[in-house]
Amino acid sequence: MEKYLVGTCSWTDPALRGSGWYPPAARDDPEERLRHYAARFPVVEVDATYYGLPSTRNCKLWADRTPPGFVFDVKAFATLTGHSARAGALPPDLRPPGPPQRRLTPSRLPRGVVDELWQRFTGALRPLWDAGRLGAVLLQFPPWVRAGERGHAFLAECRRRAGRLPLAVEFRHPGWLAPGERERTLDVLRAHGMSLVAVDTAQDVPDAIPPVAAVTRPELAVVRFHGRSAAWRTGSKEDAYRHSYTAEELVPWRERILRLAGEAEQVHVLFNNCCGDAAVRSAAVMRELLEV
Repeated sequence: MEKYLVGTCSWTDPALRGSGWYPPAARDDPEERLRHYAARFPVVEVDATYYGLPSTRNCKLWADRTPPGFVFDVKAFATLTGHSARAGALPPDLRPPGPPQRRLTPSRLPRGVVDELWQRFTGALRPLWDAGRLGAVLLQFPPWVRAGERGHAFLAECRRRAGRLPLAVEFRHPGWLAPGERERTLDVLRAHGMSLVAVDTAQDVPDAIPPVAAVTRPELAVVRFHGRSAAWRTGSKEDAYRHSYTAEELVPWRERILRLAGEAEQVHVLFNNCCGDAAVRSAAVMRELLEV
């Protein structure tokens, strides 16, 4: 088993498709696009599942179209982690009446809908799980999910609903990893068998997430690179993630990743600076650094 798997957060991002990184034959062909990506990287994060539930058919196709050993980290559907979602993103039989473009928080959904969404989400991942291709389910918590009794209860609830699936948690409120709370957060993750997601973002912006890298599940550690834009969490998607990492910026993370690899069986390193081909270029630089 490879110790370090380096890749990007999405292989279908429109900015990447339009950057020229894919050959012409792959730009509009989903199968060729995935095959092209998988020939160059061993892991990818599926972020489309944050915006809509995955299907069993697509999960089987992803496994069939990638080589042995290729791994998918799958981002949880927005509703499952406390975010709002477009009403039209919900399955028709679970969708409340009203305009499909309105956004609904989990608390505004009929009773039992969130449980059903969890069951459909986890059920759709079965082909990846059976094929040994599911690296982790990424739970990206929104900033309003904070450390404390309610936050810990929500972690426990996610663990229960996900069953045996491997979970990795990214916090968006810095309080989880503040000096006075950090060890308790790490202990709770260990107790639930969840991987902490270490993140790299700009540190000179309000509510910056500290770059804490720790192993809380011995099978897997995860690191996500969001870029270092000053517009992080305030600008448009293009502005918030616009950054191309230099080797000098990544060298300190090389040392952290080496330390993670000393405690975890595998480390997933994923680049989310999704502007043009910046993510694939940054991933290539990091891979070279780890191979030295």
